Amino acid sequence: MKLNPDTPITTRGHNKYLLELRQLSRDNRNKPTEAEALLWYSFLSKRPSGFKFLRQKPINRFILDFYCAKLLLDVEVDGDSHDKRINYDDGRDQILYSIGIKTLRYKNEQILNKLNSVIEDLNIKINNRYNEL
Repeated sequence: MKLNPDTPITTRGHNKYLLELRQLSRDNRNKPTEAEALLWYSFLSKRPSGFKFLRQKPINRFILDFYCAKLLLDVEVDGDSHDKRINYDDGRDQILYSIGIKTLRYKNEQILNKLNSVIEDLNIKINNRYNEL
């Protein structure tokens, strides 16, 4: 499936994505990284501030680690491989921003070593995002 960048939304109001990502996102949900699992089970699965997050959500040509549709918010957990992909990640974030999605990034080490700080920061940013919309 080829995406038309001019129409990122389907006729039913959903974000379009490459169909090839469907199985990959399912596989990713079944095998989360340690940091992803910790953040999910400690915080995001509990619907912080009443907002539902989805894991490994395909949107456009990307798979978002955690996505809240009501807030148009993407929470990414970055491992060491992202240190070499800064330009890619910046481009990805800009494409998502162009369709209204804001990206927050946390490193594995932050989540594994300072989970409470990450949760506090996320709570603040979730509330700020709610107030922006």
